[in-house]
Amino acid sequence: MAKAARPALAVDFVGGATGYKLRTGAARSHALLKATGMAPGRSLTVIDATAGLGRDAFLLAAMGATVTLIERSPQVHALLAEALTAARAESPDLAAITARMTLLHGDARELLPTLQADVVTVDPMHPERTKTALVKQEMRLLRDIVGTDPDVTELMQAALAARCGRVVLKWPLRAEPLQGVRKASYQIAGKTVRYDVFVQVREASDETAAQVAAARSVGIDPG
Repeated sequence: MAKAARPALAVDFVGGATGYKLRTGAARSHALLKATGMAPGRSLTVIDATAGLGRDAFLLAAMGATVTLIERSPQVHALLAEALTAARAESPDLAAITARMTLLHGDARELLPTLQADVVTVDPMHPERTKTALVKQEMRLLRDIVGTDPDVTELMQAALAARCGRVVLKWPLRAEPLQGVRKASYQIAGKTVRYDVFVQVREASDETAAQVAAARSVGIDPG
């Protein structure tokens, strides 16, 4: 019997999980929004240094942020470009969201020094942790294309040196902190991942104090 054809990786901003979150309003309570400092009436500029499937960038843009996506894989970059084009043609609402998204192809370590934003987000590709863990098929497909990110420490160092107010690292929930970079200012935990937030000196001191107080109020010790 012939093997079933291997499914192809696709990026979809119209349907799937991304569309569901927007339709149901679930996006508004996403931990990423808290980690980046998104708030009603606040317009942020964000650099997504590891665009991947583009979902985090699309979520932020849907909530009003202006997002620059950086993707170094030519294949994934092409998929993102196609998905953005499809979303723009789908509806005026999606066109308005994607108008706030700019896609760049290249290595974030080289591009970050040329850019400026309120926030830089980093979501490195991790190895599959155990053979028994249930890993989404699309993430396996993405990992097959881009591999893992052994240079994540260098990428984070570049992000922390960038002209931005904060850096947000998306990290496995129970993993040890990334070595080779300074301690995070505080953490925000999701169901399966956490966001390590690095507040930069350039961010206003009163906002820093507010974020630290908010972290402590939910039992997080920002150190």
